[in-house]
Amino acid sequence: MTDEHIERAVRNIESLGLRVKTGDNIRLRRANYAGTPFQQAQDFHAMVRDRDVRAIWCGRGGSGGSLMLPLLDYRLIRANPKVIIGFSDFTAVLLAVTRLAGMVTFHGPVGISSFSEYSTAHLRAVLMQPHAGHVIVAASGTRTQPAEETLIPGVATGPLMGGNLSVLGALVGTPYAARLRGAIAFLEDVDEAPYRINRMLTQLVQAGELGRAAGIMFGTCADCVVTDGGPTLTLEETLRDRLEPLKKPAAIGLSFGHTERHFTIPLGVRARLDATARTVTLLEAAVS
Repeated sequence: MTDEHIERAVRNIESLGLRVKTGDNIRLRRANYAGTPFQQAQDFHAMVRDRDVRAIWCGRGGSGGSLMLPLLDYRLIRANPKVIIGFSDFTAVLLAVTRLAGMVTFHGPVGISSFSEYSTAHLRAVLMQPHAGHVIVAASGTRTQPAEETLIPGVATGPLMGGNLSVLGALVGTPYAARLRGAIAFLEDVDEAPYRINRMLTQLVQAGELGRAAGIMFGTCADCVVTDGGPTLTLEETLRDRLEPLKKPAAIGLSFGHTERHFTIPLGVRARLDATARTVTLLEAAVS
């Protein structure tokens, strides 16, 4: 991360009334990566061991997070439970910790995100005023890609599980893959052409995962269009083609992912998706 990114992340998190401690390796760069996977894991473990640290907050997304997964000590993480929050490429860490440490993790804004009023309100509700029954409604007046819409009406109940679609697809067949059976699967991505979204959704279906979900919600997919003028299905058509045959309650265009108004999703917490009303209700508190 650049100094500008670090300052922005610190300012955002401190605006919530929190104090920030940065990792020793936060300024390391190795081409387009934040140091080596070992150096990233070293910082992560240091924060896990630090008794004064209550939450581990990802500063930004990028790529390469999955390289760190074999290096993490999941017994250590489980023995020192903390809030772990981020999204995009950090989906890999969230899924791995939820699956192998048995902990709730949080798909929410990274440090350099735009901490909009909507994002902050839902973040506080989930993390700082946790209670069963919190209802999440998409941000009003927000233009998203795809547009907010019900694909399959109905209600589904199950643990929330998902994140960045590219990362979910890449983890299929590994010990860190998302278990979507009986879950409310939530998916988002950025800068992916519809044919690639098609490929990734097809992979999750053919791997036997997405079709076993209780319900499906798709967030924003910023810049997920084809710009070369060639023939192509739109993103909405692609989502209909892949999701409607599953015959699960499904809604698209909800306010999470690469968007300024992003609600925080606790992985592993039971929730109810009302695809008709396009709302999500947390059925249990995400933190104690």
